[in-house]
Amino acid sequence: MQFNTQSGPLEATIDHLIVAGWTGRDRSAVQHHIDELAAIGVAAPSRVPLFYRVASTLLTTTPQIEVLGPATSGEAEPVVIVKDGQLWLGLGSDHTDRDLETVSVAASKQVCQKPCADRLWPFGSVADHLDDIAIQSWIWENDGWQLYQNGTLGQITPLPRLIEASGLADRSAMLCGTFAAIGGVRPAARFRATMHDPLTGRTIEFEYLSNSLPVVS
Repeated sequence: MQFNTQSGPLEATIDHLIVAGWTGRDRSAVQHHIDELAAIGVAAPSRVPLFYRVASTLLTTTPQIEVLGPATSGEAEPVVIVKDGQLWLGLGSDHTDRDLETVSVAASKQVCQKPCADRLWPFGSVADHLDDIAIQSWIWENDGWQLYQNGTLGQITPLPRLIEASGLADRSAMLCGTFAAIGGVRPAARFRATMHDPLTGRTIEFEYLSNSLPVVS
């Protein structure tokens, strides 16, 4: 994959992709998200956090993906990539099939590509203020962009702890969890997200469209 950094282009080979789930630092907020998903028929996790393994080829910087049916949507998440022993921080979306999620969370994550921004920050450049980094996302709904998520990395289990617990190795990437959806989890074809560092003023942003393929039976 090709990324942009402050020091120039970066080519990273991703052999392993992990999707971390139920990573909220506030356990009451985690339970809220579990209850939120239970309301749409999703079974509670066996433990928290969980580290789902999905195909490495799902991670993509393409602005358009294809999904089966209309019941899918994204979730803005920090992304950690390891290349040649160095950690990089980016922004991605754990796009998920909401119908399949009620049958198997693991399967619902495997069937959708995971769009991400094409820009990365050196992890070391933000390591001392990770909790202050803000992430927001929006979905296109009712003919306009609606704020869908709003939080900081301080609401997620500390990324170094997730990195250690997941066993994240070289040539690997991990989507590190997310925040509750404002108004509840729901399908949306258009999604955009930003990650802002208030200390440096830097922002990573991306937007994508999920094109729905017909469900043939």
